[in-house]
Amino acid sequence: MLVAELIRRKREGGELSAPEIEELVAGIAHGTVTDAQVGALAMAIVWRGMSARERVALTGAMTRSGDVLDWSDAGLAGPVLDKHSTGGVGDKVSLLLAPIVAACGGAVPMISGRGLGHTGGTLDKLEAIPGYDVAPDPARLRDAVARVGCAIVGQTARLAPADRRLYAIRDATGTVESIPLIVASILSKKLAAGLDALVMDVKVGSGAFLPSLEAARELAGAIVEVGNGSGMATSALLTDMNQVLGRSAGNAVEVGEAIGHLTGQASDPRLREVTLALSAELLALGGVHADLAAARAAAERALDGGAAAERFAAMVAELGGPADLVESPERHLPQAPVVREVQAPADGVVGGVDVRAVGLAVVGLGGGRARETDTVDHRVGFTELAALGERVGPGARPLALVHAADPDSAQRAAQALRAAYLIAGGAPASGEPVIERLGQRTV
Repeated sequence: MLVAELIRRKREGGELSAPEIEELVAGIAHGTVTDAQVGALAMAIVWRGMSARERVALTGAMTRSGDVLDWSDAGLAGPVLDKHSTGGVGDKVSLLLAPIVAACGGAVPMISGRGLGHTGGTLDKLEAIPGYDVAPDPARLRDAVARVGCAIVGQTARLAPADRRLYAIRDATGTVESIPLIVASILSKKLAAGLDALVMDVKVGSGAFLPSLEAARELAGAIVEVGNGSGMATSALLTDMNQVLGRSAGNAVEVGEAIGHLTGQASDPRLREVTLALSAELLALGGVHADLAAARAAAERALDGGAAAERFAAMVAELGGPADLVESPERHLPQAPVVREVQAPADGVVGGVDVRAVGLAVVGLGGGRARETDTVDHRVGFTELAALGERVGPGARPLALVHAADPDSAQRAAQALRAAYLIAGGAPASGEPVIERLGQRTV
């Protein structure tokens, strides 16, 4: 294989065959394709794109570049299911969905990631739980899923190693924003996890990776097409990210809010709707229930009846966390030493939110990473965030409570949050939390 010739052909708009893509990916995984060649290939794909067949071939080759989990002899109670989000601010759906789906009969080995940029990461949230092991060995992961029904963990070095190297080089060469490469990165890890079905949560709005509906729809369609073309039942929901999902943004504070929803002590209607819609979609897609209506009813029973809370508590204990976290989260989740109200500058109604700016304010508090090597302060963030259409100001409720490590950072975060909120005279039109569904499509 002459790597330079394959790069040239792709640069000129040609199509690579499945065997050629297989060889390229093997070279990326094993280091025989140089960093310069990987970067040039990624740039050629950014410029010229890939056909549907090429996207399926790339995803499959990246999946097979490392271990592929096999659950056939694990004694699972139901199909292997998962959800993946393109990332947002306050997105704690995974902490709710995994135990809901497990309580309804699915098995959920959820491979999650860390936050980067303005978006939060599920692993960072879980690391706020003392003792929780986000990187168990494969045997412990299998045991946890078999015993509890769900385990939310991180990617190991043995799952899709070609993706790990390709992503690092894409990040360094300005080639992250390529739909074929994004699709292959997401789906190779999910296929390597041995899934029977996957539902994608593609965010749309000011806090989303792809803010426009058109771009989000294109990405969702490509993921659905390639997922199904690779033999994994896949669908996608486009969901709103024009305001923070739920009432908190941070790590420990989001775990606390998720526990509140599991126990019935909290209920944000948008967070609840997105969670239940994704749960129902996944349960129906995986064949646990015959249709969306039955799946939705089962998910609601699991959430409202306490079965999902029991699964979450069991998952935390199984992976090393405190057995009484659900009963007493305040005893275990780290608390910020400074908690202050953030008042709006004047009375009015929340007319708009720059959600990306809210996420960056959390990063500024230390609750996220500007670089992958940064240390996260799990204590910090915002709670009681005001939603669109709510009245705020000195004569009404505050914009939020800021949780900070010190008074100076609390003041800076408060200023950033005020700048992120548009205060208007009347209530804005509030869109539905679930915008659109994209069903099964194959190549």
